[in-house]
Amino acid sequence: MASETPMEDAIRTKVTEALSPSRLEIFNDSHKHAHHKPMQGSTSGETHFRVVITSEAFRSKMQPARHRLVYGLLRDEMAADGGIHALQLRTMTPEEEERQKAKEEAEKA
Repeated sequence: MASETPMEDAIRTKVTEALSPSRLEIFNDSHKHAHHKPMQGSTSGETHFRVVITSEAFRSKMQPARHRLVYGLLRDEMAADGGIHALQLRTMTPEEEERQKAKEEAEKA
């Protein structure tokens, strides 16, 4: 049986295999953009994603290099007709994620 979320599956598989993330969250925001002019006529329900990745592979890399790495992994999915049109990334090392969590907790207090 074919998957109902082939783009999301491809993102999950490729990112997991290449980056061994300790955190991987994928949000399909395509429904929020279906009315946009570039999406008219598109039959894909998987065109816009937000992805949060925490990985040791990002250590010593600045954000642009991290994003290029992920874009490179998903090159085929981004080039495909009806493929990924927009990809919003949040990339962190485990230490950056811990600092972010601590900051959020401090703001709640």
